[in-house]
Amino acid sequence: MLACEKLTLSVPGRMLVREAALEVAPGECWAVLGKNGSGKTTLLHALGGLTSPAQGAVRLDGRPLASYGRRELARRVGVLMQSEDSAFWGSVLEYVLLGRYPHARGWFGWRSDDEALALECLRAMDLAEFAARSWGTLSGGERQRARLAQTLAQDPQLYLLDEPLQHLDLRHQLQALTLFERRARGSNRAVMMVLHDLLWPARYCSHALLIHDGGEVVTGAAHEVLTADNLKRLYGCALRAVDDGAGRVFLPVI
Repeated sequence: MLACEKLTLSVPGRMLVREAALEVAPGECWAVLGKNGSGKTTLLHALGGLTSPAQGAVRLDGRPLASYGRRELARRVGVLMQSEDSAFWGSVLEYVLLGRYPHARGWFGWRSDDEALALECLRAMDLAEFAARSWGTLSGGERQRARLAQTLAQDPQLYLLDEPLQHLDLRHQLQALTLFERRARGSNRAVMMVLHDLLWPARYCSHALLIHDGGEVVTGAAHEVLTADNLKRLYGCALRAVDDGAGRVFLPVI
């Protein structure tokens, strides 16, 4: 599905990612981990075609990202940005319907099946009763759930999610992780998501990508990459693994 080779990303005066190689296949769910400012957002933007790397190539199904038109690429790759600066004037349903824009067949509004899908995605995020409400009346957590619903409505093959759990309470964190993991494993899609809470990656992700200082990138199966030693090196603090039979979580050693 998605592959990159010798991918190098930088900002003035600092290397973020150095000659990284990556292959993401259908059915996989990836955790992207690293300290603040390590380059996680920059990496997702490069993989989604929003920015160009300093070096290297990113390919989707064997084709360079630059060979895709914007709407064609949006039908294949959905990017949840970490934040949105612009306000939205319409209803919550209209906001989620924006996710259907890459699939629109004409200039005469949404079709009934687009609205049905948008409502289904709102229900999946416990927001169906908010469909007619103004976007501006939502709380931070409700807006985040609406943003996730919009990304679900886009229905791409690859989801690139930048901090999808921010502002969500515990129940809705579980709900969002379960939804996207099932999208990956049950619908022949793939997910890459930036996560900070080490309660989740080893439980919900099949693979992990760690961005270390100096641009070193470590990738692999989650059970191999997500270890207390690797994460201690990544974050600079001691951690211990706790396995309750359902999966591992990592807790800081105080």
